[in-house]
Amino acid sequence: MLLAHAVTTKLSFEPLQLVPLALGSALYATRVRRLRARGVVTPVWRIGLFATGFVLMLVALVSTLATWGEDELFSMHMAQHVILGDLAPLCFLVGLTGPIIRPVLQFRTVQRLSILGHPLVALPIWALNLYAWHLPFLYGAALHHESVHALEHVCFFVGGTLMWMPVVELLPGPAWFGTGMKLGYIAVVRLVETVLANVFFWSGHAFYGSYVHAWRPWGLSPVHDQGIAGAIMMIEGSLVTLGALAWLFLRLAEEGELRQQLLEEGLDPRAVNRAVRYGRGQELVPPR
Repeated sequence: MLLAHAVTTKLSFEPLQLVPLALGSALYATRVRRLRARGVVTPVWRIGLFATGFVLMLVALVSTLATWGEDELFSMHMAQHVILGDLAPLCFLVGLTGPIIRPVLQFRTVQRLSILGHPLVALPIWALNLYAWHLPFLYGAALHHESVHALEHVCFFVGGTLMWMPVVELLPGPAWFGTGMKLGYIAVVRLVETVLANVFFWSGHAFYGSYVHAWRPWGLSPVHDQGIAGAIMMIEGSLVTLGALAWLFLRLAEEGELRQQLLEEGLDPRAVNRAVRYGRGQELVPPR
């Protein structure tokens, strides 16, 4: 009992990962305040989602979830990874707006790197990153070396951010990647993730030697622990996918109705499609 209590209350502190998080959050808060002073108000729900992303990152990096994942349970490490590589990036991206990121877009390097947000670029990078870091060699290196571990987490976060960028579309995407294509994109993302999750869930042996001889609570075997990790991956992915698909289906219906209304007014189809896609369709509705 004393050993179990000691393990569950141990926290993690890794400056290599926490300093960028604190700096990014401070820059966000500063930018929101400056915009408000100019009369540009960031919606409260966006600020709330950004704050949710910050809290999720703290849970993943500082709480006992991090220490259990490093020392005892692969399933807890998987929970940490789905937060870092999926949930937190989504919350951060939705919490941003064009005016907030405008200063960053002025840098030429950022402009050049924006190609990474193209769906045909972001998806392969994300998939390769996801599978590569779960190879036993790289996974083991991350467990035993703090710098590699920090790099792993950065890669998961950046990969998740790139994967969600075409869906959230803070920056204009290709003309063909409308709401309908985003539905297919999300389906492919979850298919890629589900394949890996099923490998963990149905495998009859443990892939990572570091967890084979580790102390585990509740008498879990390494294979059972690995199966739980696969289940966490599948359940989290399914819930996020259902939410994203529901949002996209609703958006698709609203866009279709508004687009038809504007086209019946005799407006230019290209202008209508662009305005509706980026949520400015109502601006084209003529006054009655």
